[in-house]
Amino acid sequence: MGTRAWALLLVLCGTIFLEGIDVAMLAVAIPSIRSDLDLPTDTAAWVMSAYVLGYAGFTLLGGRAADLLGRRRMFLTWLTVFLAFSGLGGFATEGWTLIVARFVTGVSAAFMTPAALSLITTSYEEGEQRNKALLVFAGTAAGGFSLGLVIGGLLTQLGWRWVFFAPVLLAGALLVAAVRLIPAQPRTEEPEIGEPGIQEPGSNKSPGRPRRRTEGFDILGATTAAAAMLLAAYAVVRLEHGLDGWQLTVGAVVAATTLLVVFVAVERRTPTPLVRLGILRTGSVVRADLGALLFVGAFFGFQFVLTLYLQELRGWSSLQTAIALVVLGCDAILAPTLTPRLVTRFGHAKVILGGFVLAVVAYGLFLPVGMDWSYAAMFPTLIIAGTAFALAYGPLTIAATDGVAESEQGLASGLLHTATQFGSAIGISAVTAVYGLVSSGASAGSDPDATLSAFRAALIVPVAMVTLGALLSSFGLRSRKKPPTTGTPAAPTTAAPTTTVAVATATTTTTTTAIPDAAANPARQALS
Repeated sequence: MGTRAWALLLVLCGTIFLEGIDVAMLAVAIPSIRSDLDLPTDTAAWVMSAYVLGYAGFTLLGGRAADLLGRRRMFLTWLTVFLAFSGLGGFATEGWTLIVARFVTGVSAAFMTPAALSLITTSYEEGEQRNKALLVFAGTAAGGFSLGLVIGGLLTQLGWRWVFFAPVLLAGALLVAAVRLIPAQPRTEEPEIGEPGIQEPGSNKSPGRPRRRTEGFDILGATTAAAAMLLAAYAVVRLEHGLDGWQLTVGAVVAATTLLVVFVAVERRTPTPLVRLGILRTGSVVRADLGALLFVGAFFGFQFVLTLYLQELRGWSSLQTAIALVVLGCDAILAPTLTPRLVTRFGHAKVILGGFVLAVVAYGLFLPVGMDWSYAAMFPTLIIAGTAFALAYGPLTIAATDGVAESEQGLASGLLHTATQFGSAIGISAVTAVYGLVSSGASAGSDPDATLSAFRAALIVPVAMVTLGALLSSFGLRSRKKPPTTGTPAAPTTAAPTTTVAVATATTTTTTTAIPDAAANPARQALS
């Protein structure tokens, strides 16, 4: 890649880095915020949950909006909103102001992050170049979260408001650079809905023949999708309360399910659906999204339990805990260096499975955690878990967008980020619920042994999630891409062809997707 291509990638990766450090720094700063503003426990919890609700509730809409309304426009607009409301949080003097600021910040991330990912998948040629860009993107995401823990601990020592002001400075720098580096996208004709660049076997129709979109935006679909996702995210967050107020949790699940059914009915009947339901029949995309949900959920669930163990049971400070967890950020180095070589040699399906297997080993090693384990005893779990993240997350990103028509890259990105956000919420809520159920009635608050037993029980959740993910990802080994039929020597099965992509379905039927070249893509023209 040239200098401009690397500069653009740096800006787009800076966005996911910004999102990662923003979440991590706030997690470290919450105790100080609660103490300074004298917030009740439920309000402090909602400061964290509001971001999850906004992010998970609008990511699907945000991904599709990037396709329909312009990726550059969505990226710049919502990066500006992110900057503004992060600054608002820094000036907050009441709990409700923080909750509103975090919710809108989550919504802006829901639009901004899929736009950034779809800009990568449409600006870099499918194959080795795009895979490398995606792996750097994935490594930056994890590195942002890991470094955010340390940076958050340091900034909190200066004052918790800097946890909000620091992202403003970074977002401002990214915004200035993005305006210069992201090429303007001229108005182009959209492929017909239902025929996103895919040519049916035996058809004489040119694949993805463009036509001008004349129908309106799917307002009803957007409304029902956002409402369903918000209620589903709320139900997931409610899981951490266990059986307390279960009627409200069940009500949210029923309402979310009902709205989801309405959404599917709307999408089947509208001429311009927000989500083309056919994409959900692509086995590789669905498998990658479910795998990302399970993997990210297990990772965040484990990290949450580990943090509680170190701080509540062992009495470590937030800064000590953050420094101890830095080793988890080894994936920021491994993802752009080791993982591309493994993907080139073995294919992303095998690398994903390897990441899940390593995660099972890592979390399993921590199950017998003791009251006085040294850091040396914890280190194998931390380094293996970080390596597992490097192996699995980036290739899952590749698999979730691989072979998807360019006109639906934003949708594919939105589906992936929706899965990861729900995964993180499910992982944290599930371990919290298990910990609460085991510790209640055992006087865990006053009995260290009972507390330790509750932690061990909660650790079963991430082990179960990555075990299920390993079983799911093993099915990906059966889907093998056909070599390109362009008359050139067959490329290794791990390299995506630059002219056609064979997507295997469950019935082994294949379709051929035309990949636009640089001449048809203004973003690629600008980078070449």
